[in-house]
Amino acid sequence: MNSPTPSGRPAGVPAAAIDDAGGIDCDLLVIGSGAAGLATAITARKAGLDVLVVEKEPLFGGTTAFSGGVMWVPGNPVSRRAGIQDTREAARRYLQSETGEFFDAEAADAFLEHGPAAIEFFERETSVQFVPTLYPDYHPTMPGGVDIGRAILAAPFDIRELGPEMARLRPPLSTITFIGMMFNSSNADLKHFFRATKSFTSALYVAKRLVKHVVELVRYRRGVLVTSGNALAARLAKSAFDLGIPIWTETPATALTVVQGRVVGATVQRQGQPVAVQARRGVVLASGGFAHDVARLKRAYPHVARGGEHCSPVPSGNTGDGARLAESVGGTVPIRFPNAAAWMPVSKVPFKDGRTGVFPHLLDRYKPGVIGVLRNGERFCNETESYHDVGDAMIKACAALGEGQGGSRETAMWLVCDAKAMAKYGLGYVKPAPMPHGRFVKNGYLFKGDTLEALARSAGIDPAGLARTVTRFNEDAVHGEDHQFERGRTSFNRYLADPEVKPNPCVAPLAQGPFFAIKLVMGDLGTFDGIRTSAVGEVLRDDGGAIPGLYAAGNDRASMMGGNYPGAGITLGPHLVFGHLLGRHVAGLADASAAGPGHASPAAVPELRRAA
Repeated sequence: MNSPTPSGRPAGVPAAAIDDAGGIDCDLLVIGSGAAGLATAITARKAGLDVLVVEKEPLFGGTTAFSGGVMWVPGNPVSRRAGIQDTREAARRYLQSETGEFFDAEAADAFLEHGPAAIEFFERETSVQFVPTLYPDYHPTMPGGVDIGRAILAAPFDIRELGPEMARLRPPLSTITFIGMMFNSSNADLKHFFRATKSFTSALYVAKRLVKHVVELVRYRRGVLVTSGNALAARLAKSAFDLGIPIWTETPATALTVVQGRVVGATVQRQGQPVAVQARRGVVLASGGFAHDVARLKRAYPHVARGGEHCSPVPSGNTGDGARLAESVGGTVPIRFPNAAAWMPVSKVPFKDGRTGVFPHLLDRYKPGVIGVLRNGERFCNETESYHDVGDAMIKACAALGEGQGGSRETAMWLVCDAKAMAKYGLGYVKPAPMPHGRFVKNGYLFKGDTLEALARSAGIDPAGLARTVTRFNEDAVHGEDHQFERGRTSFNRYLADPEVKPNPCVAPLAQGPFFAIKLVMGDLGTFDGIRTSAVGEVLRDDGGAIPGLYAAGNDRASMMGGNYPGAGITLGPHLVFGHLLGRHVAGLADASAAGPGHASPAAVPELRRAA
């Protein structure tokens, strides 16, 4: 680590000192501290470049820190070591069938070719480690789909390894923790919590977890053994700090600097003062997409355009900064995809202090004895499909229902269950027995009725419609069937269900009162539409030419998935892989197959002197 960087500064000496003129120089400026930005920064730093990461929020980790931490990377070495076989041809066929008219052959081929090597790089060269998962593709019966092997997970991490930087790590989304304790996205330890009152082994497991967590809260005011996306964000940050990469938090980028048509840096606000950052190799936009850009959402989200409600659980700082910066220098952010975001039905949780939390419904929809209905009391989809598929169906069904009701703007559904399901699985933010649920009925989050009619009237659902729906559903459910929407028909449907329920782990009748319901509105896990780029991440103008020195990564760039959601981790997997490719490209190491035609390597660009 003692060889000089292209700036002449010894490697390991970060470009973090502001000079007397209020400026700073580096090789690469990365705007955003999520997985994509940090993957780019780490790769470029490993190639010898001076890198500075700026983050406008007080905490680093971005949306990644809130996420499940799952990465979809076909052919990855983690699954191979577990003995799982896959082929690049099958994965490409699956991507093509999933993305349809938006299939990007260049990006897909770059991703599939370089994905396994990117995972090997992070395992070998950094603190980022992975474990296999059992996740099927979300549509495993489609051409090229598989039942296992393409999704991997960040290994749990003890954030005490971050030292004092632990305080700046974004904590996990509070609504999906239990007194701040995280669960694995693989769902393995959740099973112990569901069985704690029925199994001595599970009860002992839960007791140990709780005792250890309480001790951590007393000593550190937060849990220190993190999982899922929090573990991925922490591992990436640890790797960045180990390499001497500064991460400046509370430092928004306000403008790009352009000299002779090339982006050569940016102005950032550091401790309330403007700082001119010169970046010889360019600037990477990785600010998390536009999930909280209200003006852009009205154009991109059909339910918002109709006047409906949208509640995103992603960080509030994801306000489209990267998109605006790209547009300011000629980049384009077209709204092209039929689904501009990864949809996630959510519920709004009222807290005692007056705040409202957002709960993403990741698990409860799959459980037997739980169904989803519209205001008319009717089911509208297979509730055990992915959150994105259910969200897409919800938007379309509510639009059609609104037309039939004289133009209702509401986009909402209700999850309904009986007492047996509530006791065993909980519902939304409400935990299963023996945890009490009375306060949630009092604060209006949870609706309860001794009969279906009473529940419907309490929740604002059509009573006759709900009664008809449950009667029809129960006639099939007693036999473990769902003739209307075929719950449990795929391996993915069954993956998050209850294997103890036979013959169909996704289906059980709603038979035992009292009955419960929670109202869900539309949310997202991040945007799919974004800045138009080349496969490697160069920001493109309307004419298709690259803007020299400007790149986009993560949710800031348009997703290669074309507005579709093929499997668990289809955001983070490409973020990590394309971040790695972009870091190599900026350092002049990228393979021609990943760079795209007609784009000169940044290594050929002469260094620029600081303007007087």
